[in-house]
Amino acid sequence: MAFTNLKGRTQTALADINVTPFVDVVLVLLIIFMITAPILESGIEIDLPKTKTVRAVATQKLVVTIDKKQTIYVGNIPVNINQLGKTLLDNRGTDEESAVFIRADRTVPFGAFAQVVDSLREANLTNINIVTEPLSTR
Repeated sequence: MAFTNLKGRTQTALADINVTPFVDVVLVLLIIFMITAPILESGIEIDLPKTKTVRAVATQKLVVTIDKKQTIYVGNIPVNINQLGKTLLDNRGTDEESAVFIRADRTVPFGAFAQVVDSLREANLTNINIVTEPLSTR
């Protein structure tokens, strides 16, 4: 489409949309999401103790995590220790013998770990397991 301006010159209209800036923005967002996605999936970061005997768990069970600051989580949700038993009983559903797995950072004092186990036993949860990492054999 051509038109003439006031000075008598012929000009053409820009009818095409320049998509280069749009593609640049989309690529930058793609890179940002690719970098941050693994970080978001990692959950609570703890340094598990290492042992020789480690058994793999096939199904997802109830997981209680104690981090370095001694914050207690059920899954990825922080929970008060006084509400821990009730929260686990609510989350276990109809499975009466559901296993509870405790993930504790290696720097957590034994007293804090013992309080969590005691809270689980008060809620009549007896199938308690401790999560560890395998020792690396070099």
